[in-house]
Amino acid sequence: MDKTDFMRLALDAAKQSAAEDEVPVGAVIVRNGEVVAVGRNRRETVKDALSHAEIEAIRTACAVLGGWRLWECEMYVTLEPCPMCAGAILNARIRKVTFGAYDKKNGALSSVMQMYEYPFTHKPAYEGGVLADECAAVLSDFFKALREK
Repeated sequence: MDKTDFMRLALDAAKQSAAEDEVPVGAVIVRNGEVVAVGRNRRETVKDALSHAEIEAIRTACAVLGGWRLWECEMYVTLEPCPMCAGAILNARIRKVTFGAYDKKNGALSSVMQMYEYPFTHKPAYEGGVLADECAAVLSDFFKALREK
């Protein structure tokens, strides 16, 4: 599998969120080419501000792998991480983040700020724009439908 395959899995998770009236964001954590965790936005469902896709994926990966250091892992997420999620990724020691759509309002990797350019003890690599149009379309379709309600 390659980065587009993993991003498509994240898109599937995002679409699950949309079906549950959640903002459609999905995340997948991979180690050595194998998926170890999937997360999706569930803030409305569980009434928890921290239930972003990235946080859910990190929690699951830590449980599956038996530790909080995910240094052998990469994350694929449909939307550029917000500051909270970028910080969680940094603290989990994830080595690389690949995201789809850029978030011009809250993106902490390149759109609003470049969090990983600061001198933290860990510096994840990152890449944006993978399947960006598909990832952005899931979000814009969701918000368009929400406005029409």
